[in-house]
Amino acid sequence: MSEQIKKAIKGARKIVIKIGSNTLAKNDGTQNTDFMASFARQVKNLIDAGKQVSVVSSGAQVSGVSALKEWARKKDVHYRQALCAIGQVELMSQWRKAFAECDIHIGQLLFVKENFENKLQTLNIRNTLFTLVDEGVVPIINENDSVSFEEDSIGDNDNLSALTSILWGADLLILFSDIDGVYSDNPKTNPDAKLIQSVNNIDELRKQITIGETNAFRTGENETKQQPAQKCFDYNSPVILANGARPQILDKLSDGTGDGTIFLPEE
Repeated sequence: MSEQIKKAIKGARKIVIKIGSNTLAKNDGTQNTDFMASFARQVKNLIDAGKQVSVVSSGAQVSGVSALKEWARKKDVHYRQALCAIGQVELMSQWRKAFAECDIHIGQLLFVKENFENKLQTLNIRNTLFTLVDEGVVPIINENDSVSFEEDSIGDNDNLSALTSILWGADLLILFSDIDGVYSDNPKTNPDAKLIQSVNNIDELRKQITIGETNAFRTGENETKQQPAQKCFDYNSPVILANGARPQILDKLSDGTGDGTIFLPEE
């Protein structure tokens, strides 16, 4: 089934890759700059193969904690938003360093929910994305967590990546999380849990799996994994879910040796 993932990547020209906070953070909660450098080199491999890549990157709060460790335990919403403001600068600084090693420029785009609801703003987003990638610049996209609030939030960067994919007309969305894909059951508690390598019907998938703590379709925080897949299904665009912490995972997905789940709309 990894051949399906390989084929999807090979056939895609425009690819959106979402990276979660867990992938960008080390065990101590600080930035994983080694991952960022490795990821940038793998993106360059895609670009050298003729692909255009946009990156949706979480990690502003993680980067803020890396810069101001004494704020790590502050829970007040204003501190958290301020932490994201500080962290976004640190995050982009590290992404700039990582991609500069590959002679690639980056551009920052920060969005709130309203940007995707206003026709003029969505047109401007499209034009900016097209201009950046046409000039070989990698857009680094995030929600503007310093000004957004719960009622105005996009939800999470899984949904942001799907909205970006649809708006840009991407051929493929890759979601990097801390799990290898969708399992039939919780692999941490059930050693017989199987990785579901291909999904053609999300409604049927829900009937097949057992709800579990690490399951990508459980209620709660990972319930949102179904939302970007469903959004992209509606536009006949595949989605790959894989573990971003696996070494050289982007390269391995590209050559068919990496594990993951591909959501492939039925033709």
